Amino acid sequence: MQARFSFVPATADRLADIEAVFDDCADARNCRCAYWYLPNADYKAGWGEGNRSWFRGLVAQPRPPGILAIHENEPAGWCGVAPRIVFDRLRRSKPFAPVDDRPVWSINCFVVRKPFRRQGLSRLLLKHAVEFARANGAECLEAYPVDQIRPSRVGDLYPGTLAIFLDEGFVEVARRLPTRPIVRLECR
Repeated sequence: MQARFSFVPATADRLADIEAVFDDCADARNCRCAYWYLPNADYKAGWGEGNRSWFRGLVAQPRPPGILAIHENEPAGWCGVAPRIVFDRLRRSKPFAPVDDRPVWSINCFVVRKPFRRQGLSRLLLKHAVEFARANGAECLEAYPVDQIRPSRVGDLYPGTLAIFLDEGFVEVARRLPTRPIVRLECR
């Protein structure tokens, strides 16, 4: 299946493709990953057009904030991955507080357009997010997936499911919430 997709950094020249992915998903259309980057009041105040405008500025910065999956020149999916330090939500979170003082990168969000769902694209996005982080100097990757102890709503799954991370070699290093472990992968 991987041959059907290509994976590229989410750079400013791909903004229209990234927006097509977000626009095909109700919550992602309004969030634009601002949930992770902005203080909660700013994130909520920007819901919709404000977060869209903020995200355009993020993508214009030199370091891409994630990767994009492409299928035959059509945008298919997104995975947010960046150094943990840039995510305000993680700096303030007790459940996702740092496990130690290592400079980790974080994978925080998956969005897959409707025509490409249920085809294993999240797993491929994860694999390529790991490669992207390694290529950009990450020593260790961290994520905060959902452990599907109970059935989840689709909107609960933006951080990914525990199973795809474990299958990629991540290991659980902490669990401060019943369904939200912290998992890690050594990159070197």
